Amino acid sequence: MIKISAVNYTNTIPFIYGLQHHPIKNEIDLNLDVPSLCAQKLIENKVDIGLIPVAAILDLPEYHIISDYCIGANGAVNSVFIFSNCPIEDVKYFQLDPQSRSSNNLALVLLKNYWKVQPELVSKAKEYGRSSHPKTAFVQIGDRTFGKIDQYSFVYDLAAEWKKFTGLEFVFAAWVSNKKLDDSFIEKLNAALKLGLDSR
Repeated sequence: MIKISAVNYTNTIPFIYGLQHHPIKNEIDLNLDVPSLCAQKLIENKVDIGLIPVAAILDLPEYHIISDYCIGANGAVNSVFIFSNCPIEDVKYFQLDPQSRSSNNLALVLLKNYWKVQPELVSKAKEYGRSSHPKTAFVQIGDRTFGKIDQYSFVYDLAAEWKKFTGLEFVFAAWVSNKKLDDSFIEKLNAALKLGLDSR
């Protein structure tokens, strides 16, 4: 039985559907987790495969990117944002998302290299995501972002900002194993993920 940890967000519903409706379901033990926990389980060898933030890949002693599919974007993604009480160039305090690694790192790259600002980073904010300080912004990902765009005067879609900055697509999470897996299993995994995407 191959243990898999997948992200439990709306954008992964097709993948989860495919894994639950393809014959591969009899060969896997599927766990649904937040992105940071997917990575932690894979690093700690509690699962064999994870849909993990790309920023976590280098934390694995051994890793294999095993799928034709990922969580990525070529422009606005509408679920990975910086929400801010002021223009990004004026931010003094920047709260990181405790559920994310890739999006936090992407935000830091954009802050430094695109917007040319270096605010004070807050990794475990008590008031995360709800600070009323006029110079505070925060990264937030996934379903928690739904309905928030109208609550902030300044909203930045990280994938759209990356595209503006570089002209490139961005991969947030990839299917990664912590050991070599049989090619026939990987073919079935890809078929299951394709089934899910084709069923949308």
